[in-house]
Amino acid sequence: MAIKLKKSYKFAFRSALLITIILALSLSLFLLYLKQFQDNWYILLFLVLLVFAISFGIIQVRVEKYIYRRIKKIYDDVSLLESSSFPADPVTTDMKTLTEEIEKFALDKKIEIDTLKIREEYRKDFLGNISHELKTPLFTVQGYILTLLDGAMDDKAVRKKYLQRAQKGIERLIYIIRDLDLITKLEVGDLNLDLTDFDIIELIESVFDLMEMKAAKKNITLAFDMNYEAPIYVRADKDKIQQVLSNLIVNSLKYGNKGGTTEVSVENLIRNKVIVRVTDNGEGIPEEHIPRIFERFYRVDKSGSRKEGGSGLGLSIVKHIIEAHGEKIYVESVVDVGSEFSFTLEKAKPQAN
Repeated sequence: MAIKLKKSYKFAFRSALLITIILALSLSLFLLYLKQFQDNWYILLFLVLLVFAISFGIIQVRVEKYIYRRIKKIYDDVSLLESSSFPADPVTTDMKTLTEEIEKFALDKKIEIDTLKIREEYRKDFLGNISHELKTPLFTVQGYILTLLDGAMDDKAVRKKYLQRAQKGIERLIYIIRDLDLITKLEVGDLNLDLTDFDIIELIESVFDLMEMKAAKKNITLAFDMNYEAPIYVRADKDKIQQVLSNLIVNSLKYGNKGGTTEVSVENLIRNKVIVRVTDNGEGIPEEHIPRIFERFYRVDKSGSRKEGGSGLGLSIVKHIIEAHGEKIYVESVVDVGSEFSFTLEKAKPQAN
């Protein structure tokens, strides 16, 4: 395949023109001094044109060779790092193109480095968080078992109580590992969605039934914003959307005020979309935490929120499930007023009669 050369003659032309002008002025002044300018002007003109042509040719060839030999080495060296960053065309005197390409390469590398730094910070946070989340139940189980081995096993009542507590610690570990497995599959796109048409109102009612006892403990009312007489059909993975609703409602119950309300609404967004809103009148989320609440293990209240249980992965799982459907999730919150989590879903197509 022929290589297309992009040459720039501006540098050589301007340089040759400058040399020619200086030489022409010098010769003109010299001839004027000898009073032979009028008799030799045509020779001067010939010499000027000849000097321009020779200067242009020499400068163009020499600069091309210099840049090709020296600056082309920069291309080759950088190409070892990123073969796709620079074209394979030979370098000529097109310094503007060279500068633009090097600046673009530098900018791309800066963005890449900044991204790597962010990922490194995220990795450190993640390892620290997962270490803490796993360490707490592990040490709890270990403590109860060691106490039993040290003699508490002989007391039947203590033995049963400690074994039950150890079981809860193990269940928490299983809960965390299960959620980690799920979120890993979601992140790598290894989770197949079983898309079906179902009534989202009916699904919300079933989640209300599942959460009834948990809500009763804090005297929180689970309710719709209005009476939905007709079903609203959406197309999604029913089990996964149930998990989304369960996680959001559990979250609202954890941080909701006693005697408060968790309200769910379903509204038409655009012609083929609905938006589901889960609203509570709980403690709310400080504005500075909102951009990070969907991160794995991120907790707004670093000290006290763990007493509420959970894996710390609930909102992250919610976000990944919604994004796996190609939809969006939103959050609005005001401290001491409440929070609203909302997500979009695709409407089911009307069935042909």
